[in-house]
Amino acid sequence: MAQAPVNRALVEWSGHQGLPRFDLVKDEDFALAFDAALAEHEAEIEAIAANPEAPTFENTVVALEIAGDALSRVSALFWGKAGAHTNETIQALEREVAPKMSRHYSKIGTNPDLFARIDRLWDRRAELDLSLEQERVLERHWKGFVKSGAKLAKPEQDRLSAIGEKLAGLGAQFGQNVLGDEKDWSLKISDEADLEGLPTFLRDAMAAAAKDRGEDGGYAVTLSRSIIEPFLTFSARRDLREQAFNAWVARGANGGARDNLGIVGETLALRAERAKLLGYENFAALKLDNTMAKTAEHVNELLRKVWDKARSKVLEEEASLGKLIAEEGKNHPVMPWDWRYYAEKLRERMFSFSESELKPYLQLEKIIEACFDVAHRLFGVTITEVKGVAAYHPDVRVFELRDETGTLKAVFLGDYFARSSKRSGAWMSSFQSQHKLTLKNGAEGELPIIYNVCNFAKPAAGKPALLSLDDARTLFHEFGHALHGMLSDVTYPSVSGTGVSRDFVELPSQLYEHWLTVPEILEKYAVHYETGKPMPKELLDKVLAARTFNAGFATVEFTSSALVDMAFHTRDKVEDPMAVQAEVLAELKMPASIVMRHATPHFQHVFSGDGYAAGYYSYMWSEVLDADAFAAFEEVGNAFDPVMARKLKNNIYSVGGAIDPEVTYKAFRGKLPDPEAMLKKKGLAMVVELAGSDA
Repeated sequence: MAQAPVNRALVEWSGHQGLPRFDLVKDEDFALAFDAALAEHEAEIEAIAANPEAPTFENTVVALEIAGDALSRVSALFWGKAGAHTNETIQALEREVAPKMSRHYSKIGTNPDLFARIDRLWDRRAELDLSLEQERVLERHWKGFVKSGAKLAKPEQDRLSAIGEKLAGLGAQFGQNVLGDEKDWSLKISDEADLEGLPTFLRDAMAAAAKDRGEDGGYAVTLSRSIIEPFLTFSARRDLREQAFNAWVARGANGGARDNLGIVGETLALRAERAKLLGYENFAALKLDNTMAKTAEHVNELLRKVWDKARSKVLEEEASLGKLIAEEGKNHPVMPWDWRYYAEKLRERMFSFSESELKPYLQLEKIIEACFDVAHRLFGVTITEVKGVAAYHPDVRVFELRDETGTLKAVFLGDYFARSSKRSGAWMSSFQSQHKLTLKNGAEGELPIIYNVCNFAKPAAGKPALLSLDDARTLFHEFGHALHGMLSDVTYPSVSGTGVSRDFVELPSQLYEHWLTVPEILEKYAVHYETGKPMPKELLDKVLAARTFNAGFATVEFTSSALVDMAFHTRDKVEDPMAVQAEVLAELKMPASIVMRHATPHFQHVFSGDGYAAGYYSYMWSEVLDADAFAAFEEVGNAFDPVMARKLKNNIYSVGGAIDPEVTYKAFRGKLPDPEAMLKKKGLAMVVELAGSDA
């Protein structure tokens, strides 16, 4: 029987402004398309490797940059769906495709003829008259081959390839296990007494979640952060808070087929072996080789400095919460399922406002408008929605980004609401990256097609989506990433947009968060969803005054996770990951009232692939940068200063990885930052260390 043809809609995108025709793609189309695209890419690689002409930058590096276009398109569509709208068909193929892709790229990375060409160019790079960007691109390719094992003997190459293949499968399974636990658990509530303390917006979200899960009436607490966190914040039922919290932190550790503990142990062992094969002391040394931090020692130095201050702060915060508990006539200690509840009460007392009072002023639509307005004020771009364009899910919205002249510069997709087919968290990704190369089909460069995925609670029909302040920050954060991709102005795809070192990639996103709380932005866009009136100045002032409230808690949550990540990846052997986690937390004197933001069995940043493995610290490293970067605008007294904004765009948002990040940051700021700006931003700079053995 003749093989069915590949669905061309996967590789030839003919939708609006070059978007894929999502409506023409079926889940069953991917398997065949992957096979064809992999074979096509392999043939392209063989042609480059076997080229009889002497290697040049054009016939080797540029050829590699534009090879695999079909594979890139199929992959972008597939992995986008695997993260944001998956199902059993996609998940089964994900478990098959992840190791297959690893095997494919391992074969490329150890192709001796291809590496010989790259190696020759690398040796002669001083003679090639390359631009700064071309030097960076060549370096990236050469280092990529070396880290793929190109310099190893064949047996070691084969072992490295087997390790990569196995790790890819383990990472896919890890993420699916967490999603499965999130999807299957909910706390069903029908008794009015069990809703005590819950504001209307949360009841509405829980009612919508129950309906989404097929419940006829009632309410559902789910493990989506947009529901579980406000439930822990407002529910007066301590027993229900404890039940929901324990389910939340147990994701990936419930035993049975979806238990992640075995996956973690195997993953760590394989990563350590991979690092040793490549000549590195440990996996952290391998991952940090091409970052701003450079070494695990530098990372841990920053993390421990922040930890000591944050822990001192959190003990003060815990004592304050304990007083509230005592005032209620109770004598239980502050437990992790209590913290958010009593912190909210303390915030109301200290600043005379609550999250529920603030939320009616933070409409999703208005915060999206605020994101776009900040981009216009800083970078001169205009972003408008295009109705009637099909995306990969009916909730996904399509926008166009144009520059000052009206020229289309990017297409942006926003996917904002939680659903059971979407993994938790929030992220930015791309269907297509910006570049200026001529493709094989004759196209001159490509526009970026960027998307943001969030997990905000979907409102009931006819009601607006209301955000928490953290939700609003998340929206700004992910749109900062999106701008990094959309404002990219480089020649080569491999250094486009977010193609930068891991501990620099969070700078554009975390920096963008600062503009959410610029008073003129809040004054314009924080308007009540019923009256349309702006947030009262008194409430606005309280919000701004409370920016560092609960900073110890948030910093301890994060820093403990980052320190455990580094411990995992700096040890020769980890026989029992949970024992190592417990050992690190004990050494840190982790307060019993707080847990890691991401406990090991559901630490997807680190174990659903290795993107942030030995790299979770990078959020804090970038926070050092972003605090200092925003201070540049504060120093000139204008959050939208045109001179600073132009320097920011030209040196941070548009250069991608074409220039060394230390060089670009110095070009913007004139110097590298000191951590004190970040500590000050968090309200930790002036913390006095507590006396006593427990300090």
